[in-house]
Amino acid sequence: MIDTLNTYHQAWWIEILTAQPKCTYYFGPFGGAWKAEVASKGFVEDLEGEFAQDIKVKIDRHRQPDLLTIEHDPLAVAECLP
Repeated sequence: MIDTLNTYHQAWWIEILTAQPKCTYYFGPFGGAWKAEVASKGFVEDLEGEFAQDIKVKIDRHRQPDLLTIEHDPLAVAECLP
């Protein structure tokens, strides 16, 4: 069912942006916004444990991103990898 939702851009995804390291992380897909909301807390805790700074969370419906981790500073590739 999740695959079908994802195909039609109806699956819920968590987008987490961090300022340091400057990265975007995607987690999902989820069958509902509340499931994504609950899961997002664990992902944020993990990033805080890795000393990520200025963490912003967005939960939205869209198709699966091409990349699940995007580093915005080409010199800091290793910093975004979990």
